[in-house]
Amino acid sequence: MTSFVLPHEVHGDGPHKVFAVHGWFADRSAYAAVLPDLDRTRFSYALVDLRGYGEARDAPGSFTTAEAAGDLVELADRLGWERFSVIGHSMGGAVAQRLLAVAPHRLRRIAGVSPVPASGMPLAGEQAVLFADAAHRAENRRAIIDLTTGGGRPAAWLDRMVAASLERSDAKAFRTWLDSWAGDDFSADVAGSEVPALAVAGALDPALSAEVMRLTWMSWYPRAQLAVLPGAGHYAMDETPLDLIRTVEDFLRADDAHGGGPA
Repeated sequence: MTSFVLPHEVHGDGPHKVFAVHGWFADRSAYAAVLPDLDRTRFSYALVDLRGYGEARDAPGSFTTAEAAGDLVELADRLGWERFSVIGHSMGGAVAQRLLAVAPHRLRRIAGVSPVPASGMPLAGEQAVLFADAAHRAENRRAIIDLTTGGGRPAAWLDRMVAASLERSDAKAFRTWLDSWAGDDFSADVAGSEVPALAVAGALDPALSAEVMRLTWMSWYPRAQLAVLPGAGHYAMDETPLDLIRTVEDFLRADDAHGGGPA
């Protein structure tokens, strides 16, 4: 039986291999705004569509962060990437942390952009309803994006983000993914990992704030770093793309200075 291959596109031909994993609301086009200014000589970036999104919109699966981590290892094998780094946005940040348990020996570095903690994000009451119903209600998706970017972004941008989210995700998969990233607590499996780990928090994001990162990411990973982008909320790729690129690529380049070498 042929294994499932995550749809992907590779940018650059640098020796440092990097996966970029999107979040709950988007497919790999979430990284479109940063693509023109990536360092393609130092890095090779593989942008992927997780199951239920983009070109994998109709793919079957359990739609969990654990399954996604396994899919990334399978893709790394197919690409011939023995060692690699991972950038993950939001839900994708949880996927990156899953790899700390699944294949820690293959990871050079991980970077989470407003990453969901490995402990999940339990939702209750009206908040739980807001997120659960976002699977089929555009207004819920808009409210969530507006809230997590500080309530001050242009209406047209919010509308565009929602339209793209609806177009590029399968509603049933979208809803199932919520149960995994919000409800799964695998922090005990990854706490103490020595893989260098950068958490990037947007100062305008009240949900996955710098304080949340200090209580989770920074307390679990001995080689963790925290960067706060003053002008960003939850979607730094769109809100502050150049600041995000500089912050993440500086972190990834440090691997070479510490003997990481080409992968």
